[in-house]
Amino acid sequence: MTDCIFCKIIAGDMSGEILYQDDRVTAFKDINPAAPVHVLVVPNRHIPSVRDAEADDRELLGDLLLTARQVAEDQGIMDSGFRLIINNGPNAHQEVSHLHVHLLGGQRMRHPMG
Repeated sequence: MTDCIFCKIIAGDMSGEILYQDDRVTAFKDINPAAPVHVLVVPNRHIPSVRDAEADDRELLGDLLLTARQVAEDQGIMDSGFRLIINNGPNAHQEVSHLHVHLLGGQRMRHPMG
């Protein structure tokens, strides 16, 4: 998708601090972090949101979570804990219409959510 900021970062057409990239998934630092560690893990193929994912995306969706786990380990927050968030739609404050997992850590998270 030509106007998607995440697609541009994945393609290298826009700058982003990429921490991990393979042929299916890319992880990069959020430009407006909500925690000391705030990384976005996205599929390289444009999928607007969870509601647009299909049964054929099952393995890719698993790749997102496993990549988030690996990045958490690489960032040194595996043992202290981390939060994974997927916002879906306007009421959840999904700001970019490209499926993404927020990996947050490096501090104690506030609770309750919502």
